[in-house]
Amino acid sequence: MDADLQHLIHLQQLDLAAERDRRRIADIPVARQSLDDRLVAASAAVDAVKERVAANQAARREIDKDLAAVQGRLSKFKNQLMEVKTNKEYQAMQKEMGVAEAEISAQETRMLERMEEADIIARDQKAADAALKAEQAAVAAERAKLDQDRVAAERDLETVMAERATVTSQLSREALALFERVAHGRKGLAVAEARDGLCTVCHVRLRPQVFNDVRRNDGLYQCESCTRILYYVPTAAPGPAPQAGP
Repeated sequence: MDADLQHLIHLQQLDLAAERDRRRIADIPVARQSLDDRLVAASAAVDAVKERVAANQAARREIDKDLAAVQGRLSKFKNQLMEVKTNKEYQAMQKEMGVAEAEISAQETRMLERMEEADIIARDQKAADAALKAEQAAVAAERAKLDQDRVAAERDLETVMAERATVTSQLSREALALFERVAHGRKGLAVAEARDGLCTVCHVRLRPQVFNDVRRNDGLYQCESCTRILYYVPTAAPGPAPQAGP
């Protein structure tokens, strides 16, 4: 195989590997942001439960306040009951006391409902706290793995780029310039395999003479459609037929 062509195939493989490493590195901040979003969501769930706790406590304080006021009215009515002079006044006072007792019963029912609600919220708060703690542990582990992946990707990229420098130093100036020009116009993919008379990247059929030239792998031939530098992988020769037994 032509030396420049062999080096260009290697160079293309290195560039593809480098691009994969760069994508790995570029994806890490996105992944970290996703982890941050998970923590924000878990924290928001805890905050939402805390708001429910605060609302429940405020409602219970308001009920306590209302209940105390009604109980005060009832106590006042009971004291006044001893001072009434007529039956009409007595009946009116009894009516007021009945209203107050009904209000007290209603307030006590409301308080019971809020206490039952508080039990439910307490369970929800415990679950939300546990979920946040678990998420924090999971996110910490995933962040550590992302840090390891970043270090590995940066190390791999450094290795690839060092090898790329070695390969480019072995290329002729013309071959390297051709590769860089085609790569620039073809999103980094400058070298393609020719197979079955086709360029395997753009899938355009090659002229028979071009395909025959490419099959020799003795120079730099380009696809007339996409301009990529072509190479050919010879078909492996079949192995010897198995010998028949005696």
